[in-house]
Amino acid sequence: MTASSPKPMIDEDGEVREITMDDLKHFARLGRPPLPSELRKKRVTMMLDPDVIERLKADGKGWQTRANALLRDALGV
Repeated sequence: MTASSPKPMIDEDGEVREITMDDLKHFARLGRPPLPSELRKKRVTMMLDPDVIERLKADGKGWQTRANALLRDALGV
């Protein structure tokens, strides 16, 4: 094992050792890579009728994404 490679997380008895700050350097960040600035969504504030918000939220989590899709469809973009 070289100095730059991480120590095994599990010992010969199958026990997980305590995670150190040095271990965190070896963990990969998960998730999507960042988008270029011209493709990122922009934060806006707009006023909507209460019944519109209620209907968008009725289907649960992700209502803002669905609202964006509805607007894109209505605008033909």
